Amino acid sequence: MAVEKILKDDASEEKGERARMASFVGAIAITDLVKTTLGPKGMDKILQSTGRGHEVTVTNDGATILKSLHIDNPAAKVLIDISKVQDDEVGDGTTSVVVLAGELLREAEKLVAAKIHPMTIISGYRMAAECARNALLQRVVDNKENAEKFKSDLMKIAMTTLSSKILSQDKEHFAQLAVDAVMRLKGSTNLEAIQIIKKPGGSLKDSFLDEGFILDKKIGLGQPKRIENAKILVANTAMDTDKVKIYGARVRVDSMSKVAEIEGAEKEKMREKVKKILGHGINCFVNRQLIYNFPEELFADAGILAIEHADFDGIERLALVTGGEIASTFDNPESVKLGHCKLIEEIMIGEDKLIHFSGVEMGQACTIVLRGASHHVLDEAERSLHDALCVLSQTVNDTRVLLGGGWPEMVMAKEVDKLARKTPGKKSHAIEAFSRALLAIPTIIADNAGLDSADLVAKLRAEHHKEGCNAGIDVISGSVGDMAELGISEAFKVKQAVLLSATEAAEMILRVDEIITCAPRKREDRM
Repeated sequence: MAVEKILKDDASEEKGERARMASFVGAIAITDLVKTTLGPKGMDKILQSTGRGHEVTVTNDGATILKSLHIDNPAAKVLIDISKVQDDEVGDGTTSVVVLAGELLREAEKLVAAKIHPMTIISGYRMAAECARNALLQRVVDNKENAEKFKSDLMKIAMTTLSSKILSQDKEHFAQLAVDAVMRLKGSTNLEAIQIIKKPGGSLKDSFLDEGFILDKKIGLGQPKRIENAKILVANTAMDTDKVKIYGARVRVDSMSKVAEIEGAEKEKMREKVKKILGHGINCFVNRQLIYNFPEELFADAGILAIEHADFDGIERLALVTGGEIASTFDNPESVKLGHCKLIEEIMIGEDKLIHFSGVEMGQACTIVLRGASHHVLDEAERSLHDALCVLSQTVNDTRVLLGGGWPEMVMAKEVDKLARKTPGKKSHAIEAFSRALLAIPTIIADNAGLDSADLVAKLRAEHHKEGCNAGIDVISGSVGDMAELGISEAFKVKQAVLLSATEAAEMILRVDEIITCAPRKREDRM
């Protein structure tokens, strides 16, 4: 008896082996795509969009690469998702998490081929992940009590994060910038207060950190160029109604003098509005929208600095930083909260004039000005710096630190291997596979640096059988080095997030035994 078809004509389904194959192949392909960007000697990718302008992005940030890919394979989408989450959560480790998940699946594929049930593999992976996390917890260093040591820990973490990015040449300089900026936040993870301005020109070394806030605007004509003890009103209101703008309405008049009257009334209205604004006792007015020449002239006469068209990011950050609120109506001055800062002045960066607010209410605010040869370099520098800032702000809250350079993976692999030997049954194969997957990360770091990975990882494993060993891969000299001496550190939070996210993603993909693709929507003939 023929089974009736349940699914629509164009819908397709993959079952059992084939579904699992499709998931594995997709996930492993994604892993192979990003794994060349891992580590200090990782290479960059050029991403070119097909949209208008064919924008080009040059990057080696795993999350940025994966975000830009349009992919059909469902398992690959799961990996892209974990890398995005890793980026939002801790900022760094976006490539490692995908590589680890991919390697876990690569190992799982062999186990499934050896007739081990996916659920058995998953429970083995769970035990292994727990064991690996505990192994790291026993080896963490926490210098919360000692401010000096903690600051040097932060410097090391920043330098390690930046060493795999475009900023690696001047990593001391940028690590210092990032640490100073994060120390000013005093423990908050709100990176809003750190503003990054990109100005082409100069070299990356010319980048600097500026206390206070820089707004990328020019000061209006005939207005004071410098104000001390500024009282700032931040507003989002239309200041361009001194011309008749009644859309879609027609005004019929019988003489020119009537037109003049209407214009006069408009001007009066504007003058009233400016008077209300002046009634707040301010000496600086920042507006989100345009300010036409008439009100600008009125502000200049009153000796007030008026800044127009400050974009949303700028204006919201400015309100946050100066402690003011964004106002839209000006009828009751007592309810409007003004912003304050000690000094507003015009500064030059490269060819451009900008407005600099210093001595702001929120002492945590600062601006990092990035200089560089081109927009592509600046974009990539901003991404790298953002990663470093995220990791540091997380580390300030969770102060546990590990060594880097493949050391944590070796420590975890050693403990997981021990667990595999103790565990009876088929699970032990899965646990052993987990330890092999962990070893893949140091292997890839060495491969990317063009070193003999098999030899190096074997040496590392031998080193790690000694007690209290700090060995990791030193890609610069191409041998096994002492990570504590080289000052290569990573945040525990990042490693933990990588481990747990990768295991969960691999579990999720392993559980799949059927992929159903829904039928595409047909366009109806609109005849």
